[in-house]
Amino acid sequence: MAKFLFILNDPPYGSEHSYNDLRLAGSLARHEGNQVKVFLISDAAVCAKHGQKVPQGYYNLEVMLHRVLSHQGEIGVCGSCMEARGIADDELVDGCQRSDMDQLTDWTLWSDKVLVF
Repeated sequence: MAKFLFILNDPPYGSEHSYNDLRLAGSLARHEGNQVKVFLISDAAVCAKHGQKVPQGYYNLEVMLHRVLSHQGEIGVCGSCMEARGIADDELVDGCQRSDMDQLTDWTLWSDKVLVF
């Protein structure tokens, strides 16, 4: 199969870019043999903040991140972007990890396909 890297830039809510990206990442991760990594940068760092409350019936990105993680996906969150937005390490969704440009570089070189949303 293939190795996919998703790079998200947009905030969790307000547009559907992050939602659509994680829908595709979750779908690809479910297919046996695929490997999926997601890197949250810029306003997308907020996607990994644990405990966000969303209206009934609205999509929940924490649940969507867990879908990727449950299929051996990896999720990195830009550390400097976290700091700029006041997000501490202990506020991240379980399984998401503080990351940096070196890891994004490594993941980019690792991947067969890079999708940027």
